Amino acid sequence: MGSVDYEYPLGMNNVERVHQVEVPPPQPFFKSLKYSLKETFFPDDPLRQFKNKPASKKFMLGLQYFFPIFEWAPRYTFQFFKADLIAGITIASLAIPQGISYAKLANLPPILGLYSSFIPPLIYAMMGSSRDLAVGTVAVGSLLMGSMLSNAVDPNEDPKLYLHLAFTATLFAGVFQAALGLFRLGLIVDFLSHATIVGFMGGAATVVCLQQLKSILGLVHFTHGADIISVMRSVFTQTHEWRWESAVLGFVFIFFLLSTRYFSKKRPRFFWVSAMAPLTSVILGSLLVYFTHAEKHGVEVIGELKKGLNPPSLTNLVFVTPYMTTAVKTGIVVGIISLAEGIAVGRSFAMYKNYNIDGNKEMIAIGTMNVVGSFTSCYLTTGPFSRSAVNYNAGCKTAASNIIMSIAVMLTLLFLTPLFHYTPLVVLSAIIVSAMLGLIDYEAAIHLFKVDKFDFVVCMSAYVGVVFGSVEIGLVIAIAISVLRVLLFIARPRTFVLGNIPNSVIYRNVEHYPNAKHVPGMLILEIDAPIYFANASYLRER
Repeated sequence: MGSVDYEYPLGMNNVERVHQVEVPPPQPFFKSLKYSLKETFFPDDPLRQFKNKPASKKFMLGLQYFFPIFEWAPRYTFQFFKADLIAGITIASLAIPQGISYAKLANLPPILGLYSSFIPPLIYAMMGSSRDLAVGTVAVGSLLMGSMLSNAVDPNEDPKLYLHLAFTATLFAGVFQAALGLFRLGLIVDFLSHATIVGFMGGAATVVCLQQLKSILGLVHFTHGADIISVMRSVFTQTHEWRWESAVLGFVFIFFLLSTRYFSKKRPRFFWVSAMAPLTSVILGSLLVYFTHAEKHGVEVIGELKKGLNPPSLTNLVFVTPYMTTAVKTGIVVGIISLAEGIAVGRSFAMYKNYNIDGNKEMIAIGTMNVVGSFTSCYLTTGPFSRSAVNYNAGCKTAASNIIMSIAVMLTLLFLTPLFHYTPLVVLSAIIVSAMLGLIDYEAAIHLFKVDKFDFVVCMSAYVGVVFGSVEIGLVIAIAISVLRVLLFIARPRTFVLGNIPNSVIYRNVEHYPNAKHVPGMLILEIDAPIYFANASYLRER
């Protein structure tokens, strides 16, 4: 309602024409209900493509709907393959060190990071609708899973049960995600507003960086708490145990990784420099430890990684109380967060390339790959921004780049895992810190402060809740404030008095346009919400 046309009354000598419109007939209850449900859950009418088609065509369309690979594979060309091959190898060089690092963040064996970069990308390549999303583990999801599961089971005291709980939580996350897509309930994810995600991701990234002080300073005993106060207390009460060798190594590699990222950002043609930097750090760190025997001077190393492909884990799932409750709760929370990140990243790159992705298809694809992953020794996966950005910059054309990455990870699992024996944990911490610093989007927070103060409050509430409380507290606070804002927007809508801009038929807010004139005898209002019971009394008083 940016402008309102006002027709001045006709003169006494003119004949006024009155147009009468009949009241529409009342609609049957079930017809009206059907229309409302369709508008809410099926606004895109997904079944329209099946109308008036033969059975064979319907079957093929249905297959293409759930498995988009059957849609783009027949049109696949050698030029596409060359582009996807380069992109797949590039993201594999990033996925291998990141996968090992993020598994450590979730208190899981490092090999699980490689397992999770092998099977899930293959599933997504068949079912996903995004051409640019590169699938794998994510830092925030790993931290959240590790934090929530550690409250029920200590990973050091009972690592086997903890591992099985991680598989079970991944199963429930996948079931929940796929169910949201099948029943078209993606609107639940929409409650995580941009301001919420910026604050939550920034807070989680801060906490992740602080927790890496354990490996960077070479500390053996460290707090299980995720808040800043617990971490700082743990760091500064053990100053006598700090290892300068580990600290120097850590800060050198952090500087190296940040420098390569800055260089690639300034010169986009050299995107591969920052993409290869984590793997280069792992190789250099391993060689340094091997030749200097730094593991004997307080620098911890990964140790032996099991060679071979993913073992089955279906029989390891835990369905007994009280652990099942923890797995369900963890699965739902990390499932929502990973969905929000994956879909947001997919939509961002789809917008750059001017194509659309189906949010419900993405939920089904991400959910299915997590369900299958839980059966094959994988934990939570989605589409991380850093890996997808590298995939996009490397010139990927289709989801086949995920298949190339999976093949590279498979070869690593089969032949190269012994080479990671001397990889120092401090290098993995440096990789995590450099990746997390990119998630602290202070520019977006400043923009929110300038544009919408309430959104800025939501953002900072999420950040403070995560940093000073816990990841779960920050998430609850952010969602609660976002929902409160929606309710306030509906129950107390902004209402403006409109006035006429002189010598025009345009009407604008009189607060913003002092030259706008009131129409004598009339009050023209702009109401920023539909009128119904929740705001009827307020509008009447207003």
